[in-house]
Amino acid sequence: MKKFGYVLLGGVAVMVLLSNLAPMIALGISLLIMYYAYKGFLKTDSTFTKVICAIVGVIALFASASNLPAILGFVAIYVLYVVYKNWNKPSKKVKESTDPFTNFEKEWNDLKGNL
Repeated sequence: MKKFGYVLLGGVAVMVLLSNLAPMIALGISLLIMYYAYKGFLKTDSTFTKVICAIVGVIALFASASNLPAILGFVAIYVLYVVYKNWNKPSKKVKESTDPFTNFEKEWNDLKGNL
């Protein structure tokens, strides 16, 4: 049953990832353009070039803001990573009860086995 849940969760994550793949690429490109516009703004001494770099940077900022739903794609990548990591992980054991009588019986059986 645990594997079925992982398959279901992974399937939904793959669908979300595929539906947000184009916005993720556009977000990456717009962030890259904004980075180079910022670097160009800092390097230049010319006022005209600073204005051009600032305009390009603002346009790239707006393009990045319009692709913010691409963050769901990155969340889907993380979910796929967690599903992959936990696929063959053994399930946690049931915690032992804190009932003193149950623990006494377990210890008594251990002692009887050692004698």
